Amino acid sequence: MVARGLEERVVTRAIVERYYEKLLAHLDLDVAVCGAGPSGLVAAYYLARGGARVAVFERKLSIGGGLWGGGMLMNEIVVQEEGKAVLDEFAIAARPYLDGYYTADAVQTAAGLCYQASRAGATIFNGVSVEDLVVRETRVCGVVVNWSAVELACLHVDPLTVMARYVVDATGHPLEVVRTLAKKMDVRLATPSGQVEGEKCMWADVAETTTLAHTREIYPGLYVAGMSANAAFGSYRMGPIFGGMLLSGRKVAELILERLAQDRAGGESQ
Repeated sequence: MVARGLEERVVTRAIVERYYEKLLAHLDLDVAVCGAGPSGLVAAYYLARGGARVAVFERKLSIGGGLWGGGMLMNEIVVQEEGKAVLDEFAIAARPYLDGYYTADAVQTAAGLCYQASRAGATIFNGVSVEDLVVRETRVCGVVVNWSAVELACLHVDPLTVMARYVVDATGHPLEVVRTLAKKMDVRLATPSGQVEGEKCMWADVAETTTLAHTREIYPGLYVAGMSANAAFGSYRMGPIFGGMLLSGRKVAELILERLAQDRAGGESQ
């Protein structure tokens, strides 16, 4: 039976009050993850499960990055043995194909990663763009955010800031956060040239390995994960095989949790 006596203003008040309650609770973070693709969502899950206060900022309304379309709009993805272990932890079904290859439904994967990250305690703000970074001398210490609709409409509306002890660029191929830092601050990154190396063409076998190898801190306070790591360090793209993305998200979370523990230990010893 439909409830009687509903008032539109109560519905509006509920949305506004609860959203801003959520926003106010996440203005000072342990970790801000930029991008809710597979590596960003996996990172958020492990970070939240490890006790970090973490929020994910995603420009689009949809969560999951390039997962939804699988390969050329055929909504299946491929993972290898190591990547399947991460899907197993998220309770996402994967079917064996050939030796060492597994397939998973792309929609179930995107939905499962989003659900488990949220359930672990990560908060996801969709429709929000990270347009800049907050810096203090030689360290990144937060993100500058605005509604994506403001960006799309080319409106001149000043953004707001969210402070974070660490920031993760998980924006994928565009590497938006790192490129913004490099362009505006003329800093030296932890890459061979000190600049953004750029993404190469497809070589899936090498790309899967280097995605994990390049997942690291690229500038004090700023980490790269997933395809952002390969774009930053000049490696290859891999297409619709996602094991490296999942493992990269887990690795960046482990690295940052270790740093947070060191920060707490250092603070307690002072």
